[in-house]
Amino acid sequence: MQIAAAQLDKHLGRQLQSLYTVHGDEPLLVQEAADAIRAAARERGYSERSVHTIAGAHFDWSGVLAAGGSLSLFAERQIVEIRVPSGKPGKDGGQALQAIAQQAQGNDSVLTLVLLPRLDRATRSGGWFGALESFGVTVQIDPVERAALPQWIAQRLAAQGQRVASGEAGQRTLQFFADRVEGNLLAAHQEIQKLGLLHPPGELDFEQVEAAVLNVARYDVFKLSEAVLGGQAQRVQRMLDGLQAEGEAQVLVHYTLAEDIRALKRVKDALGEGRPMPVALREQRVWGLKERLFERVLPRLSPLALESLLHSAHVVDGIVKGLKAPGWPTDGWQALHRLAMQLCLACVPPAGAGPRARIAP
Repeated sequence: MQIAAAQLDKHLGRQLQSLYTVHGDEPLLVQEAADAIRAAARERGYSERSVHTIAGAHFDWSGVLAAGGSLSLFAERQIVEIRVPSGKPGKDGGQALQAIAQQAQGNDSVLTLVLLPRLDRATRSGGWFGALESFGVTVQIDPVERAALPQWIAQRLAAQGQRVASGEAGQRTLQFFADRVEGNLLAAHQEIQKLGLLHPPGELDFEQVEAAVLNVARYDVFKLSEAVLGGQAQRVQRMLDGLQAEGEAQVLVHYTLAEDIRALKRVKDALGEGRPMPVALREQRVWGLKERLFERVLPRLSPLALESLLHSAHVVDGIVKGLKAPGWPTDGWQALHRLAMQLCLACVPPAGAGPRARIAP
């Protein structure tokens, strides 16, 4: 059975199953979900806990299987926690997890908690994960995207009795907060807790938040792609500065930008040959949010503009590898800024376009 992370507390208030699987790449939210399950189990008498961390494909699963099938000498009920950091238990591990899932049926003396990273579709369709899902409860932890981060911060502040001002002033405060903690949800949580310690319940003004919140953002080079294609110039500049400060490799940043330009060019050429947009995007393996971004920007990108962008990407490829080009900065990061802004400005929605024409920052 699958349940949404937001429904976990309500579920645990009504019932407690003997098998739970939590999977996702957001450490804070995975930890909170696991803590909620453990707390509910302790309230119901599961007073002992054993933890097994699976390391390597040749891990000996016999101890894990024995723990799930035996009673504790010191407690009537126990929690058996199985952590698979790689998300790849291997053939023996897959068989063991299927057996553990089947053992969990009707076993009120042992609660099994399996913790996994984010899983791809192929892994989720495998037999061992299917058994965990069939015989227990699975909770998928999704990341908090940038557009949803201000609301997430507001909800966390409300939980500790604090809020920002209403209207535009409050939204500005939340956007400032989100800019400082983007990509680092654990740090966002810590900064929210710090505000709870520094100030009493009630309304927080911008100056209070600004004075308390550190710049702890972590930037993902692949999120940069979404910001560029979304025409979010200020965010693109901020992310490039952050990636440079974090020591990200210039060649990886260039590859991300150049690959988007090449994909846009290939899809545009396919459209020119009469292929439908969905078919052209699928052929170039463009999925999800990027698919929607491509659909929005391609109509305003001419073949000539894409040729120019492709040439710029070729020039910057040489610059980040130590070559020089007339009319271009010699510094790799400056050249990457120019390339990113060329693509970003080409993707900016035209003035007067409706709100659906651009992705929220």
